[in-house]
Amino acid sequence: GDWDFWTDWKDRRLWVTVVPIVAVTFPAAVQAFAWGRYRLPWGATVCVLGLLFGEWVNRYFNFWGWTYFPVNFVFPSQLVPSAILLDVVLLLSNSYTFTAVAGAMGWGLIFYPSNWPVIGPLHVPVEYNGMMMTLADLQGYHYVRTGTPEYIRMVEKGTLRTFGKDVAP
Repeated sequence: GDWDFWTDWKDRRLWVTVVPIVAVTFPAAVQAFAWGRYRLPWGATVCVLGLLFGEWVNRYFNFWGWTYFPVNFVFPSQLVPSAILLDVVLLLSNSYTFTAVAGAMGWGLIFYPSNWPVIGPLHVPVEYNGMMMTLADLQGYHYVRTGTPEYIRMVEKGTLRTFGKDVAP
């Protein structure tokens, strides 16, 4: 979803929690099918590679081809290391329960470090017109998108307020 589209939304709080939780479900289902029916230990990896291919096609043709957003502004997350870890846990343990607990935990824990080499340069602080911001935020200001809510930046600061100025727990 939107948490994975834009580099200025790939923040340190919500992106690293929302994307892994949402992204683990379908690879885990494909992994369970491939392992249970055919004893193939690479179901999650094949699923993630297919998802990654579809996302790159989407990002290239829709975001760059139609609207000319730079590709480094809309790149998909790196899920391949997490999928490989999930498949290795199932292969070594031969247990769905252990894979669900330890493999899914490993999926979430390796997500941010595996994305850091790609997203790290976009979190470099820059000074622009007297304001301090990251390169990702600077891209967000220069490539204006319709419907981009500014409360995301408020959530990033930790205020947890909505447009109505009511506190959202």
